[in-house]
Amino acid sequence: MHEPDPNSTEAAERSDSDARLRVGPPEPLLPVVIEPPPPLRTPRRRWRLTLVAALLLGAAAGLAWLAWRQHLARLPPGIVSGNGRLEADEIDIDTKFAGRIARLFVDEGDLVTAGQVLATMDTRDLQASLERSQAILRQAQHALDEARANLAQQEAQARFATQELDRAQALVQKGVAPIEQLDQRRQQIDAAIAARDAAVERIHQAEHALEAAAHDVELYRVDIEDDMLVAPRDGRIQYRVANVGEVLAAGGKVFTMLDTSYVYMDIYLPTLEAGRVRLGSDARIVLDAYPAHVIPARVVFVASQAQFTPKTVETKDEREKLMFRIRVRIDPDRLRARPEIVRSGLPGVAYVRTEPSAIWPPRLEASAPP
Repeated sequence: MHEPDPNSTEAAERSDSDARLRVGPPEPLLPVVIEPPPPLRTPRRRWRLTLVAALLLGAAAGLAWLAWRQHLARLPPGIVSGNGRLEADEIDIDTKFAGRIARLFVDEGDLVTAGQVLATMDTRDLQASLERSQAILRQAQHALDEARANLAQQEAQARFATQELDRAQALVQKGVAPIEQLDQRRQQIDAAIAARDAAVERIHQAEHALEAAAHDVELYRVDIEDDMLVAPRDGRIQYRVANVGEVLAAGGKVFTMLDTSYVYMDIYLPTLEAGRVRLGSDARIVLDAYPAHVIPARVVFVASQAQFTPKTVETKDEREKLMFRIRVRIDPDRLRARPEIVRSGLPGVAYVRTEPSAIWPPRLEASAPP
């Protein structure tokens, strides 16, 4: 049997190793990268784009609206404005005497008219004093009647004494009666005249007593009427301070009412603008609570001296300027047509026409009362 040649085997292995070194190891396979397709627009993405577009359109519309409002807010020459608060004169309804509240007829927010009874106090003590004074008055009247009757009697006696004196004088002249009888008749007539004069004085005293009693009666009647608290002017009850049954001292407050016949707004204008404002100048008031209602008014007061603006003005520049106080008053007829605006403290803007030839813009034309 033929045996393999070891030399030839080693040569073959060496040749295979050399071939592998020349060729080298096989290259690794690289991964294939596939580009993903572009993402599709989902409904959420479209909703977001729509929202952004709507916001942009809204912002543009808002800016346009602000620009239009600023254009409308511009006042023509000859018309100035200022911020203020609606004010009305407050009237305190107080008691004249110390006493207890018997009844209340109105409450907060009620509209009242001049002379309307708002409350009554307990007047039983005054009523008793009035009845006593009325009794004294009747007694004084009786005394006066008696004095007048006494005067009539004394006058009759004086006439009779005068007649007796005349007859005595005739008898003495004829020598029928003694001279002493003439002296007696003279004394009688003197006494009758004195009694008549005394009766006249008693009548004067009775008349004075009657007058004093009448004054006392009238005084108690006035006190009782003063214990009926009435509204001095047309207005609205703003506060009710006391209640039924409470005992108040003299001058105790029961109500606070607003005078609806005098409602005004104070504004502050710089020197150049205030110097052109005249008393009686036409004005307009627009309240924040009623922006669509333009209230006509008139200038009734212009301060003669400059002053700092009040604390209600918020900007520092305005606080540092000297301003003049201008008061515009609402027409009382307009107040009767719109009584709900008579509320002290309502903020708003007052517009004043400094030039008579200036024309009010359409937005400041006076609104017709409803």
